[in-house]
Amino acid sequence: MDAQPAPAAPAAKPAPTGPRAARKRQAIVRAARDLFLREGFGVGMDAIAAEAGVSKVTVYNHFGSKEALFTAVVAGGLDEPLGDGGQSEQSTQGGRGDVPDLARLVEADGPDALKAALTDAGRAWGRALRADTEGRALRTLVATEVHRFPELGRAWRAHGPAGHHPAVTNALRTLADRGLLDIPELEVAVLQLYSLLVFPQMVFEQHGTELGEELGDRLVVDGVEMFLRRYAPAPSSTTSI
Repeated sequence: MDAQPAPAAPAAKPAPTGPRAARKRQAIVRAARDLFLREGFGVGMDAIAAEAGVSKVTVYNHFGSKEALFTAVVAGGLDEPLGDGGQSEQSTQGGRGDVPDLARLVEADGPDALKAALTDAGRAWGRALRADTEGRALRTLVATEVHRFPELGRAWRAHGPAGHHPAVTNALRTLADRGLLDIPELEVAVLQLYSLLVFPQMVFEQHGTELGEELGDRLVVDGVEMFLRRYAPAPSSTTSI
């Protein structure tokens, strides 16, 4: 008798949407971040749900697995300062001027304005990263836990650069749609921008030091110049008769 084929796995349900779901998702990520930092990836989903004030079913409805939740926590630590165009509670209560303003970036009205906005965003981004002690702890946690739990590395790779960095991805996509940038491969462009503006600071901090302010600023200015030169749209050409 022929063996029966295994039943297909059920399709993953889409994550809940709407303002109420967004508040629950934010609470879950915040609770997971606190617990991961205190206890590592081995913390149970029951504990995360209790900390967030939701059911474990709600946690799985939003994230599907603990690996996906961990990935969301770490990715949020990178893009959190960029997610609201500088209008976060942290930036508006206390008048902080060190939050990158992506709204100004995507609304740039020409190459010069785009260069100025991206340079200012890069500088503010670097200041925000240097001040973010929790973010540094998260990155250290990833380096530690990925050796104990290889599934974390697989989940991170499957997420892709665009999923890791949604705020920057959306900004670059908008600029490309407006014709200010010519980006054939969005995920490559995201990684290149991070490599030029962010990763040097992160590498130095992992070795217990940091870039000096002058060198950090030079890297931002030159990095923006290189990025915009690479992705500048081709000038329109006219044929002479």
